Amino acid sequence: MTQPQTQSVADLEAQEQRLVFRTFTHDDAWALGSLLVELGRERQAPIAVDIHRAGQQLFHAALPGSTPDNDAWIGRKRRVVERYGSASYLVGSRFRAKGTTFEESSRLDPDLYAAHGGSFPITVENVGVVGSVTVSGLPQIEDHRLVVEALERFLGK
Repeated sequence: MTQPQTQSVADLEAQEQRLVFRTFTHDDAWALGSLLVELGRERQAPIAVDIHRAGQQLFHAALPGSTPDNDAWIGRKRRVVERYGSASYLVGSRFRAKGTTFEESSRLDPDLYAAHGGSFPITVENVGVVGSVTVSGLPQIEDHRLVVEALERFLGK
């Protein structure tokens, strides 16, 4: 069975509500990043993976087939999570649900911000968003789903 090419805003919001950490340490960043690398290698996905917390890069890896352009996309998608506190795909979906696009309506520089799938907030229980986990290299819905799959496995959800 193939997955739909889009997800509803409600479904995306439910993912964020469910995928919350109790704490998030340097070791957690290493383990989550390593899991994403493992999934990417299994699928021979040309991805780059990045994990940031409180302005510090805690993990970065680039798999075969990825390019420096993926790193630029990671930065643009990560900035959306940092600004809006929501997954980059969810932010773009909210604009589309209003009949517009992020690029048309956000008034943000598209060279710095991209509301495309692949960056997900790292939310800590009773704290809030402390960082982001980002993948770039696949179509945006697949980038988003890969991050969600890794978070579900990591958090046992």
